Parts: sequence; structure tokens; C-alpha cells
Amino acid sequence: MPESWVNSGVDLHLELTGGGKRAALITALRDAVRTGRLAPGTRLPPYRALAVDLGLARNTVADAYAELVAEGWLTAVQGSGTRVASRAEPLPPARTPKKAPGSAAPRYNLRQGQPDATSFPRTEWLAAARRALNVAPHDAFGPGDPRGRPELREALAGYLARARGVRTAPERIVVCSGFAHALRLLFPAVLAGPLAVEAYGLAFHRSIFAKAGVETIPLALDEKGARVDELAVPSVLLTPAHQFPTGGPLHHDRRTAVLDHVRATGGVLIEDDYDGEFRYDRKPVGAVQGLDPERVVYVGSVSKSLSPALRLGWLVLPEALVDPVLAAKGEREAWAGVLDQLTLAEFLKAGAYDRHIRRMRQRYRRRRDLLVDALANRAPHVVPAGIAAGLHAVLRLPPGTEQSAVKAAAWQGLALDGLAAFRHPASTMSTMDGLVVGYATPPEHAYPAAIEALCRALPPA
Repeated sequence: MPESWVNSGVDLHLELTGGGKRAALITALRDAVRTGRLAPGTRLPPYRALAVDLGLARNTVADAYAELVAEGWLTAVQGSGTRVASRAEPLPPARTPKKAPGSAAPRYNLRQGQPDATSFPRTEWLAAARRALNVAPHDAFGPGDPRGRPELREALAGYLARARGVRTAPERIVVCSGFAHALRLLFPAVLAGPLAVEAYGLAFHRSIFAKAGVETIPLALDEKGARVDELAVPSVLLTPAHQFPTGGPLHHDRRTAVLDHVRATGGVLIEDDYDGEFRYDRKPVGAVQGLDPERVVYVGSVSKSLSPALRLGWLVLPEALVDPVLAAKGEREAWAGVLDQLTLAEFLKAGAYDRHIRRMRQRYRRRRDLLVDALANRAPHVVPAGIAAGLHAVLRLPPGTEQSAVKAAAWQGLALDGLAAFRHPASTMSTMDGLVVGYATPPEHAYPAAIEALCRALPPA
């Protein structure tokens, strides 16, 4: 059977330009070694195989190898093949950014929004992946549906109905890569601004709107959640189950009021259910979407429940928005990986996701309880705000003490944020001083020491 590039061994990309073929090959190989593209010790293809790949005579390649061996760029040992010489000049080492004077990596990470990475259910996830691959149809590995795999959409429809009170069908679900991706699909191609948002939220999300040319109008917050009576534009983005980051739920009267508003104005409510499963003092409140599926865009992901590394999320859409969102998503590129979709579908159907949520709910509740107990003993004047839920707590501080507390935390080796980092720049509501403490991220063995360091950083009564 004639040799061809299909079965010729190791692939090696070379551009042969100028001069004779032998000289061009020598120059290309020498440059590949000099620039570091071929590292010391790299084994080159046999000269017969490289000759087939490049369409050259065997003798031409053999002569080029021999000359580079003589020059010291390559070595040739019987039985070991031709390799890049260990003394060949490598690329200069990559420059690393210099750290600011006196800066050091924090000892304890108490930033919000990150689950406990050590608790990812590796064994169960691997088992689900194997089962999913064993039963996956052949078409799963070809061009697919921009909605996402039907197995995952069907599993999500069942889970969300059961656990979050969402009313939908698989055809109304579009799989995406997380909440930020969902926002980019919606704005500006599907929905137009301006958009009302809560006065405290993620600056990263506000930057997405700004890049899309969408003006955001801040809504003040109080003990009942967002002041939806102040709505002056048709559409609004809310975190109803657990306001981010201040921690309170949206009062049931305001749930009704915001739906009345979007119905009357032709707008939509974008419901960010970022950690709705994690409530510790009572059963989680259901999604607002269940009250009016045609006026609510429900967005969720596994970033808090499993891992942000999976890049899996979903939009549950009103019927009228499904096709526009699919058009915005495009024909192939902005899709989550099929293997992860199939695995999550199996993980949901097998009940492994429910078991994981219950296990993590217990762990995070225990961590929050430890934080509350430590504050009661060491800093009783500092009380966590909001409900017992989620992966973070807000510690309200006396006016004017937030900035000094953030600096003191840094001196104690803590990474955390003050509330000011989440405040909408156009908000006119009264400033709230506080620390946003993520209690999910530190490994189990380090958590008590992290809480001890936090207590030392808090301002005195």
C-alpha cells in the first residue's frame, strides 16, 4: 500500500519558501528549533514519512537531516530516531508580570460566588458520563440543535418543575454557557433597553449591558427586596429568591406587582435564579416564572451548584422569544459541549444532582452556622443580613467602616469584597456599609482559620 500523509506518523507543519527544496527544508527546520516551536528532545518524523508529507524526494529529506545533525541542531541515534538536540537554543523564558510591592496571594479566599471545588462529585459525574456515552445516539456527535441536546432539555424541564416550580416544556429551553452568555444572547439582538436592575449587583453584568448599548436603571432595595413600585421602564432583571448580594428575597406582594408591570407595559422579567436551591431555614421559594411563563425569562446554571468550569446554563423562554434567541445563538459556534450536556442529563435523571444538592446544602448551612456563631462570640455587634441561604453572607457594618475593614481583611490574608464593589454607580439610595463573605470556597480544613482571621479584621463596636 503506498505511503500517504494519512498513515505517515508524527505530524510536522513546515513552510518551505525560497531557494532549492533542500535549502528551504533546512531553513524551515532550523527556524522551528531556534524559535522553540520544536523543543529540545522532540522526536522528528522518519525522513521517509516527512518526504511523503512534504512531497519531496527521500534523499532530499535525508540530506537535510544529516546536515542539521552535523551542525548540532539535531541528533540521530540508532533505534531512537532523529531528535532536536538538547543544546539547541530555546526561546527566551516567557515574561511574567511583576507583583506590586508588598503584594502576596491571600491565604484564605472568602470571595462570593464560588462553590467548594473540593466537593465536586467526581465519582458520580464520571459514572454518569460513562452511562451517557453508552446510550448516546450517533447523531449526538454530529451537527446538533442550537437549543441544546434534547436529553438535557427534557431532564431540565422535569427537574425545574419539581424543584423550582418552573412551568415549561423542553422546546422552551435553550442551553447556554452560563448567565453571562444568556445576557449576551438576549441583548441587544432579542431585547432592547433600557433595563431596570437592582441597585446592588455584579459590575460584570452591568458591563455586558454597557457593551451592548443597554442603559441600566437602578432600583432601590429595602427589607422587602427591590422597590418595583419605582419601575419606569418595561423590562427588569431581578434576583427574586435571594437578592444578590444583600441577601433578602423579593416579597410576594412585589412578585405580583412586577408581573403586573411587565404585562401592562409589554416588557419581560429576567429572573436570575443563581442559587435558588440553597436555602437553609425553610424550603426554597419557587421561581417567579411559574406565575407567568410568557412574561418571564428564567435563567439558571450549574456554576454555584456544581462548578463554573462546566460552563452549562439554560434559558427558559416565553414562546415568542425562542426563535429570536436561537437566531442570536447562531448555527454552531456558541454551544456548550455535547459530552457535558449528556452527562448532566444523566446526572439529573439518576437523582445524583438532587443528592449532591442535599449534601452541599448541609455543608454550606454548617459553614454559615459556624460563621454566625463566631460572630456572636467574637463580634456580636456585626450581624449577617438577609436570609439563611446561598453561598455568601453580608455582614453589615457601621457607616464609614467598610473601606478600613476591607484593608484589615487583606492584612489578615483574606480575599473578600465590600458592598461598595456591587453598588450601581447611578444609584441614589442610601449607601450600605458591609462585607460580602463567601463561605463556600475555602477547603474544609482551612475554614475555621479563615473565620478567625475575619473576626480579627472586623471593626470594634
